[in-house]
Amino acid sequence: MGKLIIDGGGKVSGEIRVQGAKNAVLPILAATVMADGVSTLKNCPKLRDVDKTDLVLERLGCKVIREDGAVTVDTRGMCDCKICEDLMREMRSSIIFLGAIISRCKRAVVSMPGGCPIGLRPIDLHLKALKELGVEIQEEHGYIKCAAPKLVGANIHLDFPSVGATENAMLAAVCARGTTTISNAAREPEITDLGNFLNSMGANVHGMGSGVITIHGVEKLHGADHTIMPDRIVAATYLAASAVTGGEMCLTNVNPRDMDAMLYALREMGVKLRVERDKIIQTAPERLKSIHTVRTMPYPGFPTDIQSPFMALACTARGTSVFVENIFENRFQNVDELTRMGADIKTEGRTAVIRGVKRLEGANVVARELRGGASLVIAALAANGTTTVSGVELIDRGYENIEKYLLECGAKIRRE
Repeated sequence: MGKLIIDGGGKVSGEIRVQGAKNAVLPILAATVMADGVSTLKNCPKLRDVDKTDLVLERLGCKVIREDGAVTVDTRGMCDCKICEDLMREMRSSIIFLGAIISRCKRAVVSMPGGCPIGLRPIDLHLKALKELGVEIQEEHGYIKCAAPKLVGANIHLDFPSVGATENAMLAAVCARGTTTISNAAREPEITDLGNFLNSMGANVHGMGSGVITIHGVEKLHGADHTIMPDRIVAATYLAASAVTGGEMCLTNVNPRDMDAMLYALREMGVKLRVERDKIIQTAPERLKSIHTVRTMPYPGFPTDIQSPFMALACTARGTSVFVENIFENRFQNVDELTRMGADIKTEGRTAVIRGVKRLEGANVVARELRGGASLVIAALAANGTTTVSGVELIDRGYENIEKYLLECGAKIRRE
């Protein structure tokens, strides 16, 4: 179990090149199995979840080579259609392999997924969409067994714009016979990135970024090269880390157009931003202002993944902020740890009220999940004294060398 030791109180200022997006690279890695060939993904972040996904690919019989920020996947030796239970328990996003393996092998076997304990994330929407495409599904002893002798295009309506369900439906539909329409589809930029990769493989996908995605089935796909989009959640996290300390930050390799809701919240807190095509330059005041109300929503609303890091901003802001979590019911696992550092937070159900204090105090805290762990790092940067953040392996699921980038921007941080 690793730890981050952070001496707070100094300004975090500098320049950071933003890594590739975790939530884009995982489904795209899964999509590589759909072609009997070689694909290369550039700007691929080195994360624990990416390592686990590479391991899934290798156990399926694929060859995976990582070098210089790129991952090359050769699927010509793929010989299995089952994902073992230990990998599914560690990483919930492994469920995205379901649609891809079915498309390639016409059958698949996976166990029920695990992941961060941030709340119920039922996969019934995934399974319902796959059934519409002709997949026969049996659930036995914690395993999902799928068979699809023939995939046929269908009209799929999602009761909720689930990112994972949209991705699984896309993966299964690209080689189905006929046309598939996914309505109430997720609109996240990562969906667009997946669609762009599928099209580079020879798929015929349209409407990504809108609520309706249309897929015209093709006979087969081929390997392709692709550059993973920048991680908008990581970008906002580093902006928050600098803002909470009154610092200045320049982010490169970033797409500001994907971050409107997050940048709006920062401006509301008094941060000055200069936005260019692939760059964000930020100057923060000595003390931030509170956010009136933040409600997490599907894209283009405020992302649930950045709610916890921005809650850490509110802890020392002037005034009272309100956070309403509409996506996951257990997103407030960081509250007890922030309170241990002197934050004034009251929660009721899915609402948290934060009264800003002048200064937090260093303490021993524990990351319970990925984004909550990032919020503790942000709080520690602004705190008096030393904070020890345990459970850093959870932070490593989504942030590549977080201590390295913060150290280069003046933070006093080390890993033990």
